[in-house]
Amino acid sequence: MTGWSITGGSLDPGQIASVLDLAEAAAAADSVAPLSEHVRLHLRYDEGGPSADPAPGRDLILNVNDEIAGYAYLDAPGNADRDVSGEVVVHPRHRGHGFGLALVRELIAQADGHRVRIWAHGDLPAAARLARAAGFERFRALWQMRRSLRDPLDQPRLPAGTTLRTFRPGRDEQEWLSLNARAFAKHPEQGAWTRHDLQVREQEPWFDPAGFFLAERDGVMTGFHWTKIPAPAEPEQGTGEVYVVGVDPGERGTGLGRALTLAGLGYLSDMGLAEAMLYVDEDNAPAIGMYEGLGFTRWSTDAMYQQRQPAGPGASGAAS
Repeated sequence: MTGWSITGGSLDPGQIASVLDLAEAAAAADSVAPLSEHVRLHLRYDEGGPSADPAPGRDLILNVNDEIAGYAYLDAPGNADRDVSGEVVVHPRHRGHGFGLALVRELIAQADGHRVRIWAHGDLPAAARLARAAGFERFRALWQMRRSLRDPLDQPRLPAGTTLRTFRPGRDEQEWLSLNARAFAKHPEQGAWTRHDLQVREQEPWFDPAGFFLAERDGVMTGFHWTKIPAPAEPEQGTGEVYVVGVDPGERGTGLGRALTLAGLGYLSDMGLAEAMLYVDEDNAPAIGMYEGLGFTRWSTDAMYQQRQPAGPGASGAAS
């Protein structure tokens, strides 16, 4: 294979379209989407315009004979001590030539000394082999869990004094962001959401405030369940998502999380969807226990790999 290079910088509309097409080809080959929603939203919104992220990550393009054959993304580090996360995809036609490893090594070079972490969606064997070759080790996993919505659901039982309403665009954003930060203070992705992260999702075709439930006590937001119905969806075959459920730390142990989950599941069922899915960290035993009690079972796994040795001057993180 001759004539290949890796370039960085802002992407033009044609490059963005090619990367999204590449991701679709990889998803068709692997039966799993290779890029997270976070990265797909970055591609669609962060190249200029009023919705652009003020602190976007870095894009890398692998060109082979003037064709975009691979893509990698690296988050912007939030502070001097933070590890940075990335994602990598190579077009199925161009696999087996070491391009994935080349992209990972370039991510390390672009990380400015931060240790790199990379998501492997679907935890495919090829991704595990690439991680080992690059000097990475598995350290985190995210379960996808599912349940049928044709099975009976319990009625939600809210704690005393708690009421339920739906999200009001243009009015609830700041209070919701504050609650989200408290609810996910220890979560590396969800807890770091900004106004931009919320804003771009409100612009997505699937966004519907009727499926975004907020719990309140004495007029103060105490929890939420944001559901997602991918558009377009055929109700009798579609899968709705428990997009994110969060409760204020002071509400833990009150049953609010379970009640909110049931409220959202009831909404998805009323919309005619066949099943529900969600994501949860495999080491979050309390959440997994609650979801299993609601009839969810494990469906698939995403894995995250990190460099075995800290990045720094002269440290590439790649195996020789």
